[in-house]
Amino acid sequence: MVRDRLKEPLSLKAKLLIICLLLVIVGGGGFVAFKFYDFTQNNPKFCVGCHLMQPAYDSWAQSEHKQLNCHDCHHLTIIEQNQLLISFVLKRPATVPERHKDHVIVSQKYCNQCHTAGGKGGQINKSLFHAKHVYMEQIECTQCHGEVKADKSGLHHFLPSEKFCQKCHPGKAVHGEGMGGLACLNCHTDRTKDLKPGRKKCLYCHSNNENIRKELKEDATMDVRFFAPDAATIKKAKKISFDEKAPMQFYCYECHKPHTAGKVKPSNEDCLRCHMGVAKIGKHKVHLNMDMQCKDCHKPHIWKVTDASAKKDCVQCHEYRSPKAFL
Repeated sequence: MVRDRLKEPLSLKAKLLIICLLLVIVGGGGFVAFKFYDFTQNNPKFCVGCHLMQPAYDSWAQSEHKQLNCHDCHHLTIIEQNQLLISFVLKRPATVPERHKDHVIVSQKYCNQCHTAGGKGGQINKSLFHAKHVYMEQIECTQCHGEVKADKSGLHHFLPSEKFCQKCHPGKAVHGEGMGGLACLNCHTDRTKDLKPGRKKCLYCHSNNENIRKELKEDATMDVRFFAPDAATIKKAKKISFDEKAPMQFYCYECHKPHTAGKVKPSNEDCLRCHMGVAKIGKHKVHLNMDMQCKDCHKPHIWKVTDASAKKDCVQCHEYRSPKAFL
């Protein structure tokens, strides 16, 4: 009897019920599969499921990239994903393996999606720093912005550390008085084509003019945005008065060499490299033979000896004589 009933055709109601059941199973399974895929691919909390990822997750959650998910930057092939899974399940590593020296952990093409024209991040195509390092030198973004120290600090911080540039620019330590603690980008700037500091950048610390600091900040280029000297450094810096009408309107670095020990303050030798014949003019030789410094008479950043300055300075050694009589 049961066999006979099985041979009977299913009623329409039974067919609809079976179809609905299959749809629920397939749809439910598909929904679960989609949610699982979405969780593994688009939710950073999946990555933190590995006990090794907690420090990386915590630093990411406090970074400027916290609105992105891991896979916006980190892309693995199916094979790499499975290798990672097998390694985690079978080997249970206690630490993250060291990165290979030249391994690019995030390709530049992913950075460019946000950081070039039309992207939602800072535009590197407007920065002379990036014009030099990315487009001309073809340096990968993570070479500078992916710095991770031995203690894993710096992970997901993205900004290079204060002295990071010296890894590629050895011998460029700063020897200036009070400048040893400055970051490279406290001075070097993407405002000039050669990336050397313009006069205004030096006056950021060496002037009491708040308008200069205000102008540099409002200009909002990369150097001051991320690497502005702190208030204590500015306060300690020697303040100079600068006459816009003074002769020899050079960049500061023409005379001051902060990357060369003993050359932060110019000596007579430095002056005489440009003023080669000056010893033959007037009484210059007499003063040089007395081991006087050029700047004893020619005050820095003013240079010209006037009647007023002669009455103040020359009389320290002898009676007043007009500067015109010097020649």
